[in-house]
Order: sequence, then C-alpha cells, then structure tokens
Amino acid sequence: MARLGKAGQASAHGEAWPSLASHPGLLVSASSSGGGGSSQERAGLQGRRPRRVAWASRRWSSSVSSANSFGRLLSITPSNSGSAPSVPEREPCLPHEIFGYKTQTFRKALCIAGYILSCGVLLLVFYWKPAWDVWANCVPCDLQEADVVLLRTTDEFQRYFRKKVTWIDLLNLLDIKESDVLEKDKESVISKAIMKPHLKVRYIQVQKVRFVWDFSAKQFHRVGSLDDNNTCYEIHHKFGAGLTRKEQGLRRLICGPNTISVEIRPVWKLLFKEILNPFYVFQAFTLILWLSQGYIEYSVAIIILSIISIGLTVYDLRQQSIKLHQLVEEHNRVQVTAWTRPEGCCKLESCYLVPGDVLVLEGQKHSLPCDAILLDGSCVVNEGMLTGESVPVMKTPLPRMDNTMPWKTHSVEDYRRHVLFCGTEIIQTKRSDQGPARAVVLQTGFNTAKGDLVRSILYPKPLNFKLYRDVFKFIVCLALIGVLGLVYTTCVYVSRKQPVADTVAMALLLLTVAVPPAIPAALTTCTVYAQRRLKNRKIFCISPQRINICGQLNLVCFDKTGTLTEDGLDLWGVTPCQSNRSQNFHSFSSGSPLPWGPICRAMATCHSLLVLDGKIQGDPLDVKMFEGTNWEIEDSSLKRSKPSTSDTCMVVKPGLGASQAPVEGIKILHQFPFCSTLQRMSVIAQELGKDSYDLYMKGAPEMVASFCKASTIPPNFLKGLKFYTSQGFRVIALAQKTLALSEDTDLQGLEREDVERNLTFLGLLIMENRLKAETKPVLEELSAARIRSVMVTGDNLQTAITVAKNSRMISDSSKVILVEASAPKGPSSASVTWRLMEKVHQDSDEGHDTSVTIEDATGPGSPIRDFHFALDGKSFQVLVKHFSNLLPKILLNGTVFARMSPGQKSSLVEEFQKLDYYVGMCGDGANDCGALKMAHAGISLSEQEASVASPFTSQIANIQCVPQLIREGRASLVSSFAVFKYLTMYGMIQFIGTALLYWQLQIFGNYQYLMQDVCITLLVCLTMSLTHAYPKLAPYRPPGQLLSPPLLLSVVLHVCFALILQTIAFLLVKHQPWYSELRHHSGCPLGDQPLFPGNRTANTTALAHRVLSYEDATLWPLVTIHCIILAFVFSKGKPFRKPIYTNYIFCCLLSVQLGLSLFLFFTNIDAVFKGMELLCTPIIWRIYVLVMLLVTFAVSFVVEDVILQNRHVWQQIKAWCRFRSQSQYRKWQRRLEREASWPPVNQRDFAHGSEAYTNPSYEHDDN
Repeated sequence: MARLGKAGQASAHGEAWPSLASHPGLLVSASSSGGGGSSQERAGLQGRRPRRVAWASRRWSSSVSSANSFGRLLSITPSNSGSAPSVPEREPCLPHEIFGYKTQTFRKALCIAGYILSCGVLLLVFYWKPAWDVWANCVPCDLQEADVVLLRTTDEFQRYFRKKVTWIDLLNLLDIKESDVLEKDKESVISKAIMKPHLKVRYIQVQKVRFVWDFSAKQFHRVGSLDDNNTCYEIHHKFGAGLTRKEQGLRRLICGPNTISVEIRPVWKLLFKEILNPFYVFQAFTLILWLSQGYIEYSVAIIILSIISIGLTVYDLRQQSIKLHQLVEEHNRVQVTAWTRPEGCCKLESCYLVPGDVLVLEGQKHSLPCDAILLDGSCVVNEGMLTGESVPVMKTPLPRMDNTMPWKTHSVEDYRRHVLFCGTEIIQTKRSDQGPARAVVLQTGFNTAKGDLVRSILYPKPLNFKLYRDVFKFIVCLALIGVLGLVYTTCVYVSRKQPVADTVAMALLLLTVAVPPAIPAALTTCTVYAQRRLKNRKIFCISPQRINICGQLNLVCFDKTGTLTEDGLDLWGVTPCQSNRSQNFHSFSSGSPLPWGPICRAMATCHSLLVLDGKIQGDPLDVKMFEGTNWEIEDSSLKRSKPSTSDTCMVVKPGLGASQAPVEGIKILHQFPFCSTLQRMSVIAQELGKDSYDLYMKGAPEMVASFCKASTIPPNFLKGLKFYTSQGFRVIALAQKTLALSEDTDLQGLEREDVERNLTFLGLLIMENRLKAETKPVLEELSAARIRSVMVTGDNLQTAITVAKNSRMISDSSKVILVEASAPKGPSSASVTWRLMEKVHQDSDEGHDTSVTIEDATGPGSPIRDFHFALDGKSFQVLVKHFSNLLPKILLNGTVFARMSPGQKSSLVEEFQKLDYYVGMCGDGANDCGALKMAHAGISLSEQEASVASPFTSQIANIQCVPQLIREGRASLVSSFAVFKYLTMYGMIQFIGTALLYWQLQIFGNYQYLMQDVCITLLVCLTMSLTHAYPKLAPYRPPGQLLSPPLLLSVVLHVCFALILQTIAFLLVKHQPWYSELRHHSGCPLGDQPLFPGNRTANTTALAHRVLSYEDATLWPLVTIHCIILAFVFSKGKPFRKPIYTNYIFCCLLSVQLGLSLFLFFTNIDAVFKGMELLCTPIIWRIYVLVMLLVTFAVSFVVEDVILQNRHVWQQIKAWCRFRSQSQYRKWQRRLEREASWPPVNQRDFAHGSEAYTNPSYEHDDN
C-alpha cells in the first residue's frame, strides 16, 4: 500500500513560513534516522511548525534525504522496472511538500473585515494566491492537529494547493463497534486510519485521490486499493470468501465510491473562473477607466470582443467537460454480481464496490468497473483502452502459492496477467472446477488504471516553455514602462496645476496604454489557426500550447513496429534444427506446406490465439505463425476426469492444406503468457490420445537459447541469427521439452521457472517486417533539417539496426558501435563493452553457413567521426545505474535502442530532455503511452482511448505527421513572435504619441484611438497568423526565446525609430510658419500664413481643447500608418512561413487600412475633420509627413529584414563574440571534440564509483 510519509520536524528557530515544494501521487514513509537532535528533542517541536512530506506515485520508491532547516525532505526516485505491454505507463506525479495549519477565529474575522473594507479586492487576491489565504487565516501546526493543509509543488512553477481536512464519524454513519474494526486485518491501512475509541477517520483528497491519516504512524496513506504486501495465499484466504455487509460499509465510507466521476462544470463556474483571470480583471479596470473618460465606442467594442472571447472559451471548456464526462460516466453504474458473506451472490451497482469485494464474472461482454485480481477461472479481455491494441488478452488466475512474498513480487513483471483492469472489456470467461470465474477487487475509482488515465487528462503535466515565461517577463517590463509614464504624467499635470481627478485619470490611462490587453488573446490566436490547419491534415491536438513547442523539436524518437514499419508480419521461412545441426530451410513462398515435425507442433500450439465469433483472433504475429501451419483451432469444452486442469481447453487440428500428420490433434492445456520483460511465452500441450505432456516455448532467440541445453544449439547460432537480423527480418526462436508429469498434477500451480529449463532448441522462424513507404522520405527530410531521429523499439537489436540503415536513419557510410553493458556480478564491477558492428556474409545459397568479419579497430591517428551507438534496454538500464558519466556521451550519438520496455522508453525520453533536447515521440499507442506523455510533443498513431493522453493524435498511421507538425509548430512560433513584437510596438508607439500630447495637456481623440485599436491593430492580430507554414523544413530552428538578442534589439530599435520620428514631427510642426495654437475647426491654413497671425493663438481666453491641435493632426497619421508599416515588416515569410503575399486576407486588409488612413489624412472634407477631431493642415505638410513615413518604412524594412532577421549576420556576431550555446548537449559535444580517444572501439570499461576505467588487456570475444 502506497503511503504518505511523515516528514521530519521543524527546527526551533526556523523561518516563519516554510519553504515548500509538486504533484501528488503516493505517500512514502520516513526513516527515523537522520535529522537534527534526538527523538525526544524532535518530539518536543511537534505542533510548533508544519511538517512537510514529499509525495510520489505508487510506482516510485523513496529514500530519505539529508536534513535541512525544516527537517527531512523525502526524495523520490523512479523505479527501474518497466511495465508489460498490456498496461500503459502511469506518469509519475511530482513530489509535494505538505504543511499543517489550524484555522484561527481572530485571524479569520480580520480577513472578513479586510474583504469588506477592500470591496472584495483582498478576496480576489486570496483567490489568485491560495497560500496567502492559508497564511492569513491560519496558524502553523502539526499535521495531526491541522484542519487545513497547504501543498506546494517542487517544480519551477511553485504552485500552491489548499486542501481541507475532512472527518468521517463512523459511529453516526454505521452500526459498528470497535471490535468489528479490530477483529480482522489489524495491519491494514483502513484499520490504522480509524481513531479509537471514537471511531473517526480524517482524510484529504488530492487530485481525485483520497489519503487517510494513519494515527499510529502519524502520516497520510493512500486508500482505495488492497495492500501490496498481501501474499498470493493471503489474497485467496482473506478475500476469497467475500466481505460481510459491515466490512463493505466500513470500506465504502473510508475508500469512497467506486466512480471515476468527471462533473460537467456549470456554466456559471466556468464563467467566473474565466472572468476572474488576472488578465480580464486588468482589462475590466482599463475599460472602467476608459468609460469614465468618455471613450464609449472603443470600450463597447472591447467589451463585445471580450464577451465573444469569454463565451467561446466557456463553450469550448463546457464541451470538453461534457465529452470527458460521457467517456467515463457510462462505466460508473454498471450492474455487477458480487459474492457477500454469508448471503452469497447478489446484484449491485458498481459504484458500491470496495477493495476486497469478490466479483462473479459470468454472462455476456461487459466493461470492468474496477481493477481486480482473477482468483478462479480465466478471462479473455480487450485492453485496447489501455494499450491502443484491440488484441484479445488471456488472463489467468492468481496461483494459490503458500509463501511469504508479496503477490506482485512473486509474479515479478508477469503479475499483470492476473489483473483485470478497469475500462477493459471482458469478452469471454471460462469456469474453473470450483465454479464460475471470480475476481477480487484490487483498486477502485481514480486509483485504477483508467482512473490514472483520466487524471492525466484532468491534471496534465505543467507546460514549461521559455516563450510563455518570457511573455510574462516582457509584460512586467512593459508595466514598468507604464509606471514611468504614470510618474511622468503626474509631474506634468501637477506642474500645470491640473485638478487631481484629471491627473489621476490621465496617469492611469497612460499606464494602460503601455500594456496592450490583447497580448494573451493574440498569442492564443496563433495556436488556434495552427490547430485548425493540423486538423485539416487529420492531426488532432488536445494541448494547443504544445504546438509552439513543436517548432523547437530537434530530436524525434520513433517506435519501430507499426510506426516505421508495417503492422503486419509476413512469414518468410523456417530454419529447423535437429541434433544441434540446421536442417533444410523451408520457404513459405514456395507454396508447399510446412513439413510435420517438432517445429510444426510448436508453431501450431505456442500461441495465445482465441476463437471469437467464429474468427481466430489474437496477436498478429501469432495469427501469421499459426496460419503458416494450415492447422485449425477447435475451441472445445472437454470434460476431464481429473481436477488438475480447467474444464475447457483449446484443441488444434491439421487443416485441409496442412502436411500429413500422425496425430488427430493437440490440446493446449496451460499457458505461460508472453511478457515483454521476460521476452518469451510457453504452453503445455498434449497430443490427443497420449498421456505425455510437452512444453513449447517461443520468444526472442537469445532468451529462448538461454533456456535450452547447449548441446541442442547449433554452433553457428549467433552468426546465423545476425545474418537474418542484419537483413531486417524479425526472428523468433522455438524450443520444446517433454514433461514428466503425473495425471493428477495441477498444471495451474506449476511455476514457469520450474518447467522452463533444459529445453531442446527447435529452430528459427523468420518473418518479414516491411518499411512503410513514407518512412524513408520523412527521415531523410528530418535529417536534412538537422533533426535527429532515434529508434526506440522492443524488437531485436540487429533487426532494429538493419531497419535504421534501410530507412536511412543510419547512412551507409556511418559506423555502428554496439554498446553492451553488464551489471555487477559478485566481486566483478559493472562493465561496458564497445565494438564495431559486424558484417555478416552468406557463403551458401541455403543460408546455413555464415562467416563474420570484424572491422578493424580504428587507430588513434584516424578517429571515427561519423558513428552511431546501438544498445538494448538491459544495457541502457545498467548505464543509467552504474555509468552516469558515460550516459550523456552515449546519448549524443545513440540512434538505436532495442528491447526497450515501456518504462525504459519513458526514462530514455527524460534523459534526452536532461540534455536540453526538445524531444518528440511518435508511436502507435501500444506500450508508448508513458513516453508519449513524457515527451515535449507526443504523437500517437492510434485512435484507441489509450492515446487520449497524448498531446497529438494522427488519424493517418504513418510518420508524415511528424514533419507536418514541426512545420506548423515553427510557423506558429514565428507568428507568435511577430504578433508579440507588433503588439509591443503598437503599445509603445501609442505610448510615445500620448506622452508627447500630454506635454501640452492633450490626448488623442476617441475615434482616433478607435481607428488605431480596432480597425488596425485588432484586425492585424486576427489575420497576421493566417500565413501557412513553409513547405520545406529549414536546417535550423526559429528562436525559442522571446528575450533573445535579435528580438530585443528589434523592439529597441523600432522604439527608437518611433521616438525619433514622433519627436521630430512634434517639434517641427511648432516651427512651421502657418502653425498656431488652434483649438477649434477654422479651415485650413493657406500657404505660409497662419489662420490667426500675431501671437499665433486663436483665442487666448478660449478654453483649451483636449484633442484639437496641429500636433495631434501630425502625430495621429504618424502613429496610425507606422502601425501598418510594422505589421508588414514583421510578417516575415521564408524560411518558416510562406511569403506574405500568400496570405490574401492579410494583404487585402493592409491595403484597405493604408488606403483608409491616407484618405482620412489627405481629404479636405469638413465632416471627416470634425468626426475624427482633426485640424486641417497644408498639403505640403502632409506630404512631408508622408515622406517621413516612407523613410521610416525603408529604414525599418532594411533593419528588420536585412540585418536583424539575417541568420548569417548573427552567426558572424556570435563568432566574433565567441558565443557558445549553453545547452547541455552542446557542452558535451564540445567536450567530446577534444577527446581524441572518443569513441572507444573494441574495449571494455569497468565502473569504479562514478568513474569508469579501461581494461587494456581486453580482446574482442570473437577474435
């Protein structure tokens, strides 16, 4: 049972507020060792400071870190074990720290008073900052006394969560006594969670999972599943007879209902959550300010747009909530049959199930509402919801072994063959001698496999991308500039003795001008358009924020089978073996049936196929293999005279096209199912009419050979295997053994380790797995774009290398270095061996005899530069554990990773990310779920439910979606930068113009702002991102940082241009001979004469107008047309987007905007002047203004396109400044360039602490 451990105590002189730290999952117990002071001293500190606890997923192991000022923090490390293919990897939750707090009445009263006095502002701040709410209302205390706990993540986001501690009073809710609780299972989490004698339980609920407080251990435990330390015997005898009604009621109250409930969030909740976003609060403040200043039209326009934006967002969130609710709700109230003591079978709704209940599995197809361990009988299930593969899987009962090992440990990695997972469909059940198939409920609700999947959707991994962090920093900088404007305005208006109300209003107005409120919405628009274009290409996205990250991908991991190669396998041939010598090769393309013999019997029986609805179903490899024998399956119910086997078995018989066989048929009596970690499966079979039993095994050749007698293995086995795998064939080995079993032997109780030994090697089955037609062109395109391609597969290493070469993932001229790492054995240290890939040659037409040529080791004088590392999952695991200093070096050139378990795939992606690679993962959904979620961009080629947690899903099952996604990501990223730069410049240009007019106590007119904000800027933001991605991937990525030198320099230079342009025009217009301080419409000046000669003032007693002036008439066209100029200049096309002229809507819009602006500027219509609040200026001055704008356009275009966006210029600048990339993989590359001995060839290194040393006497094994 996973548990949340108690942290060490706080120091007596610690800080007032603790330093916290990420996601919940499971609780871990703390060691009593370590920490400061004795146990009595530590106990004396309880209650004075909150304790903190690290949380991790149940799949993680824990270790106690060293003490710090607030006690010991429990560090969590991922488990090294991978999971079987039939189960998706559960993404580990990040650790949390937990602090206890107790609500104080006096503090709470003060906070309520603060809410009232601040008109709700304080309440809003507490809504944004839940930690402040806890700190203000509560006092720190021990976790045991807390009624509120505060969680904070340990990641860089530092997010806080406030959780209330809830009490359950069992006496009032159940008719139970203390003896009912104590009489059975005293060591269970449920028993320890009950406070005696009051019979109360306290718990918190974090991300849909309930954690109860252990009163004896003083720590929180996850509840909702059976304890993992139960043995096989205990599970059968504790729970095999079912639970009583009282036990069910008690567990139901403590564990909660067995539901995966996703509420359809009410519209009002979604609306309030959206409105209370800090952006919309700032926008509301801005709109109130504008309305108070009479900017009604623009404010109304922004209000309408905001309502539309909020409405669409709420509608989208509501639809997502409905879809997810519908996905899970139908399984929450399924009618099931449970076995209860002493009543027996009874019908009830699945929501009432609790861990320990016994399910009776009978009847038609139905979906399982919980995770359960099969006790009796057998089941065939469809686990497509979990694995992405709609392949029937046989489940076998948990053995009744009487030992002290926990049931999972006893079954090692194969324990999942006994588990029925929630959400999977039971399509067939088979009775046992004891009666119908039965299963004990293992986990309920969100603790189940499906619950984990739904939780990964509800609480996705936080997105950490520099762009979004930089946007926040940039907005803060703009806000600081706005504050400077506020100070400037205050000084100007106070010095001119203006009313306080006007001073405050104008100062706040200039503050809002500097921060364009449309920035977040505009950035969202870029990803929305990209998402729509991806949808048109049958690529669907559930996390639009990741589209921009796709533009930074520089490494993509690919699964092999079903991703790079076709799903199906074609039989190519069989190489039988007898008396350790290879026999005549049989080709399936010859048309002749497979000859009768041991290898034919093995192919006909060693599989997990089923007959469902009259059709053979199962793993595609098994189907192909069985079809090659031309035998038939007869699913018979054979009543047996002995109780040692189930009353049903499968019979295979020769078909019409099969070769003549001296047997009527063969019964398949028992299976040891395939497991990706074990890399093998086996069956026990019996020929009809005979008493002897045979065991047949198939699996990875190296694994099968390790179970065979050495005398039966051909001496050229490894060379022959490499010959076939080097050509890209999928090779399966077959073996057989006659078992000496009595008739009363219980086959179900046999341990596979006892019978899978001393087998006879039968031969090799060779299958062809063709590349998909799209694979090679796509990989070549990625290579040309300098994007690394890596293969991560569960297949044979040699086969994977050949596929990598055939697909051009590894070029013909490249060397392949095999990395083989071995774990320490006894006194021997862990070792790693490096050797060049061998060339295998065929010396005869039959392919029986092969010769191997070892390439000469390259001397020190000619180091290998073009090389790739290839290794398997076992070696990768050893490198992670014992060669941490070598692992980054290997990953830099690691291209082929074979025999990788699902857990190892996720670990590999994480290791690449540690080197600062932006990693993409493309897989077919089977076994890849963990890696798909771990990667920056996971692309699933499966439409099964298992892929729902993948950010991207392609309906077209080939890897063409990868370059398409990268192209759209790059285009979206460049568009985001362009829109952001434009909005920044729009705000700064308007800020400068407004600040200049403030100098003479004026401001732009209402319709002047409306023209700039709505008719130009808003439409530009909506259409600038419509430009499609460039069809060819460039050999470099766009900038990934908003605060990069090119972008910052671009903004700074354009701000300078705007400042110079507007300042010159502002000062120059005052020196024109026709200039006067005119404050009302009086026609246009003629020639060089002002309308009011003399003191150049229209009326010294007239009230000064807030808008009308020649300065305003000059600055407004400059500001307006300058925005249009920058919209054009920032819309760069190639190499990441198509040219601007392909965006017809945007080009037409700019043309209309420019034409309208020039019309308003050059027209002499009085109605236009009065409506726009402009004064008429001489034509010659308008021409001067136009010339200034043309010069600005020319300078801006040259600076932006020729200098700032010129990659070669920046490369030269980097070279002059000796700039070096700080990415970890670049640092390692520079370090390895200086190592003359890298890469090592034909040598063995041994682990020594954290270093490795070379054995100079090592000789190649094959020499």
